[in-house]
Amino acid sequence: MGLAIGIVGLPNVGKSTLFNAITRAGALAANYPFATIEPNVGRVMVPDERLSALSRVFTKGERVPPIIPTFVEFVDIAGLVKGASQGEGLGNQFLANIREVDAIAHVVRCFEDPNVVHVAGRVDPIDDIETINTELILADLAGLEKRAQNLQKKAKGGDKEAREQLEMAEVILKVLGEGRPARAAEVEGKVPKEFGLITTKPVIYVANVGEDDLTGDNEYVAKVREYAGAEGASVVKISAQIEGELAEMPEDEAAAFLHDLGVEESGLDQLVKVGYETLGLITFITSGEKEVRAWTIRRGETAPEAAGEIHTDLERGFIRAEVIEWQKMVEAGGWVGAKAKGWVRTEGKDYVMKDGDIMNVLHNM
Repeated sequence: MGLAIGIVGLPNVGKSTLFNAITRAGALAANYPFATIEPNVGRVMVPDERLSALSRVFTKGERVPPIIPTFVEFVDIAGLVKGASQGEGLGNQFLANIREVDAIAHVVRCFEDPNVVHVAGRVDPIDDIETINTELILADLAGLEKRAQNLQKKAKGGDKEAREQLEMAEVILKVLGEGRPARAAEVEGKVPKEFGLITTKPVIYVANVGEDDLTGDNEYVAKVREYAGAEGASVVKISAQIEGELAEMPEDEAAAFLHDLGVEESGLDQLVKVGYETLGLITFITSGEKEVRAWTIRRGETAPEAAGEIHTDLERGFIRAEVIEWQKMVEAGGWVGAKAKGWVRTEGKDYVMKDGDIMNVLHNM
């Protein structure tokens, strides 16, 4: 399972600069609207110190097991503008790209720079946020109204599923009509994917600041935090400029640079962590002398479901799993030592996986 985060925002708020920095993909970043037309996609490996510790445990002589981390895909979606829901600024194409991601990273400009043109001619993060949110809500409203019309026809013909979906659509349409996102609607069950709603997706607000504001909030960031808090959304503060510099440095130099700035972790690391928390994702690990590998699953998934992430045959033929916390494995020095200490548990089909579990699947093929 991969995590796809769409980077959205008004033109010239730092989206493509941030994308370039965290993926080193060289996406076009220019000081004019619509520099990005086709979405650029970059896959970022998720840093995980647990994997390095386990790799050292399973190193035999010169044979070091390769580390295979999990990943996040960042999708750089072109700048939306007022009227995007009606097709302004190539809006229809951009909105379609947003529908394909799991979560939205809404980049908001929280810095002053006379050399970087703002599409509205002023820096006002709340106005920027509401411009984007309004367009996404209007796009959902238009799309769901059409969907509701089709459902009405089917419901009149006696289609029970269509009638149930229509009831849900009507609840959501009322919320959208009030200018609120679809995720604010209280509905029973999961919203059908065919509704094609954008505003059901969780949002992470990314406050793009200058270097001087990394260790403290300026007035713009404070406003973004207040706005996000009111809707239960998370805020990650990033300096796209600094992230660009970090991307060019060796790992040890980047760590020292962050330390000098008084920052504990990079903006990318913060964004990935918040993305996982927002979507309810966790990581489990398979480890041995051949490789140490991380796997992403949803919180609450069982051992067979996790096994299915490795291979569908493992879920179908699941018998039981050997499970141990990663810290215990490091302390024991490997599977043999862990079993000798009695730290390896045998878990059945009902076991709910925990973040950092190491699992060995026993199965029938």
